[in-house]
Amino acid sequence: MQEKRPLVEAIEKFHKQKSISFHVPGHKNGLLSNLPKAIKKTMEYDFTELEGLDDFHHPEGAIKEAEQLLSMAYGTHKSFFLVNGTTVGNLAMIYATCQFGEQIIVQRNAHKSIFHAIELVGAEPIFVTPEWDEKTKTATCVTFEIIQEALAAYPQAKAIVLTYPNYYGVASLQLENIINLCHSYSIPVLVDEAHGAHFQANKDFPKSSLVYGADLVVQSAHKTLPALTMGSFLHVNSNLIDTRRVNNYLRMLQSSSPSYLLLASLDDARSYVERYNEFDFKHFIYRRKLFIEALETIPLLEIVQVDDPLKLLIRIENYSGFQLRKVLEQQNIYVELADTYQVLMILPLLKLDHEYPFAEIRKRVKHAVDILRNEVPNSPSHSLIIKQKSISTLHMNISLLNEKQGEWIPYVRSLGKIAKGMIIPYPPGIPLILAGEKITIAMLTELEEWIEKGAVFQGEHRLDQKLIYVAEE
Repeated sequence: MQEKRPLVEAIEKFHKQKSISFHVPGHKNGLLSNLPKAIKKTMEYDFTELEGLDDFHHPEGAIKEAEQLLSMAYGTHKSFFLVNGTTVGNLAMIYATCQFGEQIIVQRNAHKSIFHAIELVGAEPIFVTPEWDEKTKTATCVTFEIIQEALAAYPQAKAIVLTYPNYYGVASLQLENIINLCHSYSIPVLVDEAHGAHFQANKDFPKSSLVYGADLVVQSAHKTLPALTMGSFLHVNSNLIDTRRVNNYLRMLQSSSPSYLLLASLDDARSYVERYNEFDFKHFIYRRKLFIEALETIPLLEIVQVDDPLKLLIRIENYSGFQLRKVLEQQNIYVELADTYQVLMILPLLKLDHEYPFAEIRKRVKHAVDILRNEVPNSPSHSLIIKQKSISTLHMNISLLNEKQGEWIPYVRSLGKIAKGMIIPYPPGIPLILAGEKITIAMLTELEEWIEKGAVFQGEHRLDQKLIYVAEE
């Protein structure tokens, strides 16, 4: 167990020097800032790459040691701190394994940053569709059989990109077999494990894809560990990957002015995982159990448990998740996301000495449900299962699409058109329609469902005017 936090210790030592700043950042240790006092206090630690604090892009001191400890903790060949979020990890993974025109197999419900990376590289995506899970009412994981079919059809693919677990905490039981199959083709497996950085904390969490042999894995430390927002890890776990290429792309893609507050929080998050013991886990599970039992006493409320104990899905029959989120926010309870059916809660990874106001939360949830019962239900009467091809490609590659003029048309008249922009319900940030795809009835049906229930969208759209962007014919 590693008690040491070299980067945290380095900035604490530097802070004690009470140094005078004639360097960036311009707030001069918070002196010039008009932010609230609590924020100004943290700015005293907002250092840059000074003597004793190492160089993020060429580490030889505290950062190098901290990343070595990270690699040891997760059992990898090489691990990196990321200050531009899992997004930059996804970009680096794809840049390091694919080139323009090469094929890459990608899970259809991947995060938008995966698709942005593929577009930037100019690779040709081959989409594999995940299974629909009726219990969680979400698209979850791709099956071994679909990957087998995709590899047989596209054996020249340079990489395969999977999401594990999915946003809702569902972990594939077939992942190890899928990875072994890909390796039989000498194809590396890249995993967006944004929601799995805590899996290393205890054997009773789902296993990380690193354990199953994934070659490149990126994790959002800030999602489930005590790291600042934008803090992530990238792990190299295979001889199929050229670590130097990964490192070179990280140098290009990440900020040349990294936040030392963020880096220190990553060092602390790694230490948190390593120091998380069996007593901590039992305390967390016990408090979680009591919380679930308390919620289950609220009339109409349904609690759905998933593979990841940090995730809870909460529903009220006949009411949409968007309606439930709204009344919860009126009680100052903010969930991770809402969808057509439910809201998603991410629980804290508590240690033995941590308390959390579960009794007060239960009281507020009960009040929110009482308010909601007076509203008109607005949830689908049946599961909206979208039927898409198991394996598909873009109808028009991005290079050709970029040469086409675009036009805004009513989405109800867009069937059979080629989308020129992405449409992304956010969260979870998983594209519903991708640029270059031919628009289908299934896509439009789901789009209308999201709109009707009050979803928020990112991407290139004018859905407030019922318009979407398509390529001119």
